Amino acid sequence: MSTMITIEVAFALPKKQTIIEVAVAENTTVQEAIESSGILAEYPEIDIKKNKAGIWGRVVKMRDTLRDGDRIEIYRPLIADPKEIRKRRAEKAKEEGRADKVTGGRPNPLKAENKE
Repeated sequence: MSTMITIEVAFALPKKQTIIEVAVAENTTVQEAIESSGILAEYPEIDIKKNKAGIWGRVVKMRDTLRDGDRIEIYRPLIADPKEIRKRRAEKAKEEGRADKVTGGRPNPLKAENKE
């Protein structure tokens, strides 16, 4: 008989979060733990072939094995690329005249016009 360990499987939507505690065998993989947790029945939108997973915020492979106390986090795909959003925000600030290469649009305390 193999040793059992306790892990958690977590998934979150903007308005609903779930953490399921599961007892699994010592050499269980991330994928096996997700499947045995029952979280896939609760959230049918999870596709473990597409969604990435992590343990305590570090991305792992589905075939990685677990240790006692691990928390598997199932990540949702990003809606928008953060780099692209920052780029668009910077372009808009330039168009509006708010962009400043040194201060990023904030008032420069060294400029005479900002001093009282």
